[in-house]
Amino acid sequence: MEYKDYYSIMGVKKDATQDEIKRSYRKLARKFHPDVSKEADAEAKFKEVGEAYEVLKDPEKRAAYDQLGSQWKAGQDFHPPPGWDAGFEFSQGRDGGPDLGGFSDFFESLYGRGFHTAGGRRQSSRGFQMRGEDHHAKVMIELQDSYSGTTRSITLQVSSLDENGRVVTRPRTLNVRIPKGIRQGQQIRLAGQGGSGHGGGEAGDLYLEVDFNPHNYYTVEGADVYLDLPVAPWEAALGATVKVPTPAGTVDLKIPPGSKAGNKLRLKGRGIPARQPGDLYVQLNIVLPPAKNEQQRRLYEQMKQEFSFNPRAGMEV
Repeated sequence: MEYKDYYSIMGVKKDATQDEIKRSYRKLARKFHPDVSKEADAEAKFKEVGEAYEVLKDPEKRAAYDQLGSQWKAGQDFHPPPGWDAGFEFSQGRDGGPDLGGFSDFFESLYGRGFHTAGGRRQSSRGFQMRGEDHHAKVMIELQDSYSGTTRSITLQVSSLDENGRVVTRPRTLNVRIPKGIRQGQQIRLAGQGGSGHGGGEAGDLYLEVDFNPHNYYTVEGADVYLDLPVAPWEAALGATVKVPTPAGTVDLKIPPGSKAGNKLRLKGRGIPARQPGDLYVQLNIVLPPAKNEQQRRLYEQMKQEFSFNPRAGMEV
């Protein structure tokens, strides 16, 4: 997938004001509108400009894109880094809304297929009232936080426009209770922490979508946790009891004799805790010790003589 430079597409500088972006969009939209343009690729250009404008016209999406864009150049192969948009507060959700249609894989990989604005309104005897918008943000937590539950100080970046029409961000720090057993993709609702209401209406809510920071040992699927465990050849061949790290602490694991590389051992209920806790799966990875001196090399030579073992037996040429 190719990285798209929306500023270049729009023909504006990266510090362009919102008015400059709007004027450029109107000019390009007229130039490439399929109903009036004579250019062969007018429809593709028109869609490309519309996609760029969808991002750059919105201070929140633009601020997140700017942070991402500092690491990439147009035309480079691109895959969104994990948690690239974590910590940015959006006033629109990115799932469940209408399909905007016609946007590139690059756009959809960043912002999803749809946007929706949450919120309600009501009338009262005091006049018109409108509930504030719900806000959304992705936050990164440690896997261990889900095992124990905790309270974390989380800083979000809130985007807005300054008096010159340029995007600025300010930090917003909240103390957030991380519930025990929360999983990737689940949300924490902070009542009244969204957008301000109008006419005395109540404030919206803030929804924090949880993701886990990458870990050196563990990967997560749903409530299950996976660990690649290095083992010595003799531990796999003869069996052993070894110490294994888990997010909840070290446990003793029995490796059966005759284990092979890739075998999975299940620790029931050692995954993310819940009413139905997940499991922890340990996949064995047999690691050969290096022969660093003459004595160790002789031991490998002895094994070569003692074992009539061909690891490629059964392979046909």
